[in-house]
Amino acid sequence: MKLTGAAGAAYCAKPDPAAAGLLLYGQDAMRVSLRRQEAIAALIGPEGEAEMRLARLSGGDVRKEPALLMDAMKAQGFFPGARVVFVEEATDTIAPAVTEAFRDWRPGDAQIVVTAGGLTTKSALVKLFESHPTARCLGIYDDPPSREEIESTLGKSGLRDIAPEAMTDLLSLAKELDPGDFRQTVEKIALYKWGDGTPLTPADVIAMAPATVDAEVDDVVEAVAEGRGAAVGQLMRRLEGQGVQPVTLCIFAMRHFRTLHALVVDPRGPASFRLRGPRKDRAMRQAESWGARRLEDALALLVETDLTLRSASRAPAMALMERALIRLAMMRR
Repeated sequence: MKLTGAAGAAYCAKPDPAAAGLLLYGQDAMRVSLRRQEAIAALIGPEGEAEMRLARLSGGDVRKEPALLMDAMKAQGFFPGARVVFVEEATDTIAPAVTEAFRDWRPGDAQIVVTAGGLTTKSALVKLFESHPTARCLGIYDDPPSREEIESTLGKSGLRDIAPEAMTDLLSLAKELDPGDFRQTVEKIALYKWGDGTPLTPADVIAMAPATVDAEVDDVVEAVAEGRGAAVGQLMRRLEGQGVQPVTLCIFAMRHFRTLHALVVDPRGPASFRLRGPRKDRAMRQAESWGARRLEDALALLVETDLTLRSASRAPAMALMERALIRLAMMRR
């Protein structure tokens, strides 16, 4: 049976204990691994591996010795409960061994969970699991998690009271982070809110979001917009050490100052709707303190700096960018 989208996510959260097997495949190994962990944990419980109710095999071993899969599927352990045979890094070369195992599979035998890389619809494994009456097949793609998946992940961590604005921020964060980092962020948010009965807010999400190079570039731009020229040098050294290019800094600065100018010209315009929570309040304060005229002067300076950076000038690019940012911070005063 073929599973897709939300149905696949729901099945991994609560798989059929009477099924013969489950195939999970996709190009992103982390996404496949997370789904596999979820499905196996749901089948055998938190103590399943400690009670030796989980057998691990590699696709290469099964290909070389097909009987390993049958032996693991039929083996009986000392502890009662459901059992799983997990075959990782599988390819179509193990399809004959899985076919034979399915032929002899009976209720009470271990369920066969197989993970593979990018398979096509013509794959022998895909066809085998899709055509089997009780086995399931799920292709996992690089789409960001849906609202339902995020709510489910938060619910498992004990978070169910989520402000709508915080959910919007989480959806945006899910698009930027890889699945493993996003799950760690959710776990960190749950720990941060432990024992706190108030709803999850955008400020909570921002506080727990992982720091990235983009976030550190934003720190420089925010320091400039708030007139904190003394902080610019130290922040610039850190970014330079990370390999951030002066042109990148200039682009970020122009984007931020264009947003501030748009807020001054039309406080209720599109720029206002793109900002939420503390970020919006901070940007509004900056825009009001600069005023339209000085923001236009700031943008003119940034455009001039950008043209110089992209020209054949022999001036040290990072020093040129740092000087421009310090001048901007002085203009704010």
